[in-house]
Amino acid sequence: MPQVTEPEYISPYVVTTSGGLVLDRDVYTMPVGASTILQNFEPSVKGGYRRLDGTAKYSSTQVNGSAKVTGVSVFASGVLAIAGTAVKHSTGSSWSAVYTQATTPVRPRFEKYNFSGTDTIVWVDGANVPAKWTGSSTGTLLNATGAPANATSVAAFKNHLFYAGASAAKQQVQYTVPFSDTDYTGSGSGNVKVDTEVVALKSFREDLIIFGKDRIYKMSGSSSSDFAVVPISRNVGCSDGNSVQEIGGDVIFLAPDGLRTIAGTARIGDVELGTVSKQIQERINSIGFDNISSTIIRSKSQYRLFFPATGGTEPSAKGVIGVIKSNPQGQIGWEYSDIKGIKPASCDSDFIGTTETIVHGGYDGYVYQQDSGTTFSGTNIDAIYRSPDLTMGDAGIRKNMQRINLNFDTEGSVNASLFVKYDFEDTSVPQPAAYSLTTQSSAAVYGTGTYGTSAYGARGIPIVRQSVEGSGFTVVIRVEDSSANPPITLKGFELEFTPGARM
Repeated sequence: MPQVTEPEYISPYVVTTSGGLVLDRDVYTMPVGASTILQNFEPSVKGGYRRLDGTAKYSSTQVNGSAKVTGVSVFASGVLAIAGTAVKHSTGSSWSAVYTQATTPVRPRFEKYNFSGTDTIVWVDGANVPAKWTGSSTGTLLNATGAPANATSVAAFKNHLFYAGASAAKQQVQYTVPFSDTDYTGSGSGNVKVDTEVVALKSFREDLIIFGKDRIYKMSGSSSSDFAVVPISRNVGCSDGNSVQEIGGDVIFLAPDGLRTIAGTARIGDVELGTVSKQIQERINSIGFDNISSTIIRSKSQYRLFFPATGGTEPSAKGVIGVIKSNPQGQIGWEYSDIKGIKPASCDSDFIGTTETIVHGGYDGYVYQQDSGTTFSGTNIDAIYRSPDLTMGDAGIRKNMQRINLNFDTEGSVNASLFVKYDFEDTSVPQPAAYSLTTQSSAAVYGTGTYGTSAYGARGIPIVRQSVEGSGFTVVIRVEDSSANPPITLKGFELEFTPGARM
């Protein structure tokens, strides 16, 4: 049989998947590796877009019946959770009572510290006096003279505990005696006031950041004798204190104009504010403030912000992922994607031993572990990637598509769909049906695979060479994965086409 050769005039167009979700560009300036839909794919620090891992129940039992889990914190080799008035701890089996609140909390927040050689966690909740737990026995109410009645924020800074947000003094920041969590009035304690309602406190490097509704301050110094408060910004504040997280040497928070970071520059005492979410401002503008929560994943340089509607269903619950990573040119920046299908009432992450554990409290009374399994607690993950509308450098030339070479990494079997769409998915233009993406598991390492199932001796990352039909002036690649299979990572693709007529 004679060998068939391809025409020499086939043009290749290579796209490396990088840039994340971008919603503020036109078709001509859109980065080719970015995406216009990136749902339940995370920009990976290893390159490409990786479908999210799943979620699973941390414990098979509810914390306190069906009461919403309003607070969670990874502590004492397990998880401390607050649901209703119950404060309980679990290492993955059943929940053990730690403390009972006098009043049902509003939004608990936690702080971990060690003033006396014992790891301790304190919580405030907007309804009760602060309480603490050391990981053994029962919790302790910190109701000494001068204690804040219902603080909403707490932070450990310079060996003091700082409180803010009490209903009777929303502009006041109060702090304890050094190395004490029970003395609010002795030598070394004190308070300061700022000219805005305080919504969050965060110890960052050598300063305590005081987030207000419309202003931000920092406290510097080492003791009550030299504590000084100076403004960082008097025209921007924090929209929700539960958005504040430290990641990658910065503090990120939600402001009225988007996600912002506070970063110290090389000059001592200088602080710079910067908006880092302009590419997804459309998404930021849609955030509701019904119940915001956030967490970080250190191993992935990842920030997760959730904003589900209390009355909405879990499959419709929304959030965004932000990742600090380098682009193909070596520049460091933020890339984003959407989360859909996780509905936290509270979040936290920390290490249990050497394992980073990410958890959230559910509206149904359970605590869930994120990045666990391949489904959202039994529901398949609906993951979608859509490329920009690609003109390949000339929107006036028709592209007669021949083949797509899709480069992706696998962690198991694959059952996804590849769509090729033309001319902005115009319904009057013939659009080919979906192409099936199926492949066996990635190459196994000898000694860890299963004989007769795993593939040995394979090399590299799979490239699927898919012949396709159709033509158009712009081309879109869309990948959908709604299976319960392990994640795939989209690394890039090459479009092979022959130039057609100019119209």
